[in-house]
Amino acid sequence: MNRKQKISILWAILAAVLYAGSAPVSKLLLQHIPPTIMASFLYLGAGIGMSMLRFFRLKFSRTYKEQKLSKKETPYTLGMIILDIAAPILLMIGLTKTTSANASLLNNFEIISTSLIALLFFHETIHKKLWIAIGLITLSSMLLSFVDSSSFSFSAGSLSVILACLCWGLENNCTRMLSSKDPMQIVVIKGFGSGFGSFVIALLIGEQLVNVKYMLLALIIGFLSYGLSIFFYVYAQRELGAVITSTYYACAPFIGVILSCIFLKETPTITFTIAFLFMLAGTYFVTSDSKSNADIMKNV
Repeated sequence: MNRKQKISILWAILAAVLYAGSAPVSKLLLQHIPPTIMASFLYLGAGIGMSMLRFFRLKFSRTYKEQKLSKKETPYTLGMIILDIAAPILLMIGLTKTTSANASLLNNFEIISTSLIALLFFHETIHKKLWIAIGLITLSSMLLSFVDSSSFSFSAGSLSVILACLCWGLENNCTRMLSSKDPMQIVVIKGFGSGFGSFVIALLIGEQLVNVKYMLLALIIGFLSYGLSIFFYVYAQRELGAVITSTYYACAPFIGVILSCIFLKETPTITFTIAFLFMLAGTYFVTSDSKSNADIMKNV
C-alpha cells in the first residue's frame, strides 16, 4: 500500500466520522423541522459552507490547481443531484418512523448498493470476501426491517432508509466518475442543487419553515456531516475507487449507533443486537478484503 492510498484511507475514515453524527442529531432536529425541509437545509449547509471555503482557497492558495467539471460530465452531475435530492428526504422520513440507532446501522446497506452497481454498470471487481460481506449485511438489513415476523410485516422507516441507501449507492458511482475533478466544486454543486431541489419539493407538499435557530443548526450539521464529509469522500475515491472507499466509510453506522445509545438513550432490542453482530461480521469481511480489492482494481 503506497502513501497516497494510506492518505486516502484516512480521508474515507474522516468522512465516516463526520457523517456518523448526522443521524442522532437529525433525529432530535426532526422534532422541530419537517423532514423534507430538514433534508434541504442539510445540503444547503454543505453548499454554503463549501462555497465559502472554495472562495478563500481560490483567492489565497497559489497551489490550488483542480480540474473543473466540463459538459462531458453533465449526465453524471445531473444524476448526482437528482439522487441527492431523493436520498436525504427518504432518510429523514425513515428517521421519523424508526430509531436513530436502527437507521445508523441500516446505512451500511449503502455498501451493498454501491458495490453491486459498481459491478453491474461500471465494471469494478468484487472479490470473494466482499460477496460474503454483502450476504451478511443484507441479512442484517432484513432483520432490522422486520416489525412482526409472524405476519412478515416490514418497518416503513427501515424500508425508507434502505431506499435512501440505494439512491446513495447509485449516487456514489456517479460521483466516482467525477472524482478527478475539483472536490470542492462537486460538493458545492451537490449542496445547492440538491438543497434547492428538496426545498422546492418541501414547499410544493406544504411543509412550513420553522424557528430560525433550528434552521441554522441544520445548516451547521449539513456543512459538517454532508459538506466536509462528501469533500473527504471524493478525495478518497480518487485513489481507492467507489467500492473500497465505501468499505472504509462503513465504520460510520457503528459510530452513529454508539452516539444514538448515549445521547438519545435508545435501548437495543434482541433483534437489533443480532443484526448488529451480523453487520459487524459483514463489515469485518469488507475491510479485511479492501487491500485485495484495491490490488485487483489497479488492473481493471
